[in-house]
Amino acid sequence: MKVIILSAGRGDRLRPLTDHTPKPLLKAGEKRLIEYTIHSLVKAGFTDIVINTAYLSEQFPVALGNGEAYGATISYTTEGINGLETAGGIINALPLLGDEPFLVVNGDIWTDFPFEQLHSFTLAPSKLGHLVFVNNPEHNPNGDFSLSSSSVVDGGENKVTYSGIALFHPDLFKSYDVQKMALKPVLLAAITKQQLSGQLYQGQWSDIGTAERLEQLAQHITN
Repeated sequence: MKVIILSAGRGDRLRPLTDHTPKPLLKAGEKRLIEYTIHSLVKAGFTDIVINTAYLSEQFPVALGNGEAYGATISYTTEGINGLETAGGIINALPLLGDEPFLVVNGDIWTDFPFEQLHSFTLAPSKLGHLVFVNNPEHNPNGDFSLSSSSVVDGGENKVTYSGIALFHPDLFKSYDVQKMALKPVLLAAITKQQLSGQLYQGQWSDIGTAERLEQLAQHITN
């Protein structure tokens, strides 16, 4: 199964750290943020990796190479300096991701989620995606989507937070052209058709969206 690590964001909330370095390439401890994800993916059997880039895109292949150092094969897509947002970045990368379900991981998270769970996961025939959720953090108290007792993502009131980890079938995006587009409208359209399943993960997870959270992660890793 192929995987795309979404890495095209500008990381404005992390300025001035991101003025000269893309957010996924910032270091937390001895490694870049994205390297923790790559190591976890390879350990779980995901070795065919696509990284989408936009802001300071030239830095990614310089820092990460072709993936050989990690036991992986890394390919890159570029979206111009302004990027295509999350769904647009995925749609743009579909030619590299193929016709089978693929894994999506946000490039600005840190987690101990066991990715091997998804390596052998099979989408149900009626589903085009499977999302991993976490309990709502302080910076997102109202959550994003609701997860039913039968593990279907629905429009309920008790919302949890999308972790930035998901399996998607390429058919989820087949009706969209390459364009600047957020992921939420695509997911909401699929929710109305009950095409998404999900699971709640209660282990370690952090969205590294601020300098404070980056520092907290660095301290956690080195302690």
